Amino acid sequence: MSSETLPIVLTFGLSDPTGGSGLQADLLTLASMGCHGVTVLTGYTVRDSASCDEVTGLDPDTVATQARMLLEDMPIAAFKIGAATRAEVVSAIAEVVADYDDIPLILAPDFTLDDEHVLAADELRESIADLLAPQTTLLVADHATLLALAQPDGDADTPTLDAAISHLLSQGAEYILSTETGTHRLVNTLFSEEGQLRQDMWDRPAHRIMGITDTLGAAIAALLANGQEPAEAAREAQEYLYQAARNAFRPGMGAYLPDRFFWARNNEEDDAPPESAPDAPPGEARH
Repeated sequence: MSSETLPIVLTFGLSDPTGGSGLQADLLTLASMGCHGVTVLTGYTVRDSASCDEVTGLDPDTVATQARMLLEDMPIAAFKIGAATRAEVVSAIAEVVADYDDIPLILAPDFTLDDEHVLAADELRESIADLLAPQTTLLVADHATLLALAQPDGDADTPTLDAAISHLLSQGAEYILSTETGTHRLVNTLFSEEGQLRQDMWDRPAHRIMGITDTLGAAIAALLANGQEPAEAAREAQEYLYQAARNAFRPGMGAYLPDRFFWARNNEEDDAPPESAPDAPPGEARH
């Protein structure tokens, strides 16, 4: 494929020096799935594969200026938005992407660093809920994140998960991929305003793996950039994540990392994800 036809995905997020999550992970996933990734840094982390010691956010004007320079220079086929550290940065990103509302947007927010590192976490969640979620083609989030986005200030009673999903869809998000980690399974359920579209169940990895949400979000963005519809992209991205997680490796003394180029090392006889179980209801696949 020539450079003139290679789909370009613009990803916003934190720098993770381990390559396990953040922009570095996005670039690996996008390249693996046939896209060219370009990046806008929202901040950087000081961390290893076991823990994070420091998170530093960038100035919102710097974030917005870098994004606009890229957008004026290159034909962007999809956006992927990951972690941001400040509400002001979210506002800057939202203002930029609003000018390109014909470009698919994957939102995969990360609040895991809030309690220890991020000041005014409620403001961050509220800005994402108010400014980015309504512009989103597909939101990838676990149950806790969905609840936080639906009730970011925490003043009222916590909504049910169904109510949170309905609220976010009514605010403008087109699709929501709700992720859940059970004892033995990973359960991902895709919703739209029409209701539940599909549910996929995967064997839970034996080890703690970094970058699951970023990998899934970037894979969906890559598939949308290649012209797939959101529901099909969500399904195929999970197949990719399943294989990357199955082949995870441990480069340091902490978490395992998905092997995002598993296909370059696998033998032909290696396992593929099982097909849908014969007794699975429509829209549900068990792996």
